[in-house]
Amino acid sequence: MPIKIKSLTLGPFATNTYLVADTRTNNAILIDPVDDAPAILRAAADEGWQIQLMIATHAHLDHVLASAAIKDQLKIPFLIHEDCVALLEEIPLQGIYFGLGQLPAAAKPDRLLNSEGEIIALDSIRLTSLYTPGHAPGHLSFYLADHKILLSGDTLFAGSIGRTDLPGGDHDLLMTSIIQRLMVLDDDVRVLPGHMGATTIGRERQTNPFILSYSA
Repeated sequence: MPIKIKSLTLGPFATNTYLVADTRTNNAILIDPVDDAPAILRAAADEGWQIQLMIATHAHLDHVLASAAIKDQLKIPFLIHEDCVALLEEIPLQGIYFGLGQLPAAAKPDRLLNSEGEIIALDSIRLTSLYTPGHAPGHLSFYLADHKILLSGDTLFAGSIGRTDLPGGDHDLLMTSIIQRLMVLDDDVRVLPGHMGATTIGRERQTNPFILSYSA
């Protein structure tokens, strides 16, 4: 199927944002609107893509800071899990917590996701939501099953896992999410995380020290 994914690493936390496009229609879904709306919009324009939908894996500030600016400019829906709403509303305070000063508010969501296995569809793009809390309340990963690509947010990284020392973090819950939701996928599934580079489920199953120690 005619799917192309473009990634950008932006902001003070080096956060990955992803544009998932149907190259036949040039319509795209934006996953994690990090804190540089002009860069994201420019990247889409350079590809000739029209962003039609915006989704966040979770509501930590580095994953949603551009949401309001992009929504204001493009007038597109913003989706996030319902358990993220409280944290989303605290974005200005999150900025103070991280020493960035008071930040502008994030976009208000137009649709709240609330279950495992919801399908977010745009043209030939079919993203399946995987409920993966632990790093943050309401965290979702998104699986492109037809292409064996997992957008894991801050749940699973190459050789690591999401931090759980922030408010709402829970290490045991995170590990449960990883083992029960992600490690059941095939070894050749490519993982595109919220930070750092890509990996595969098989590589993490075999080498990730957190998974190996938890499974022992």
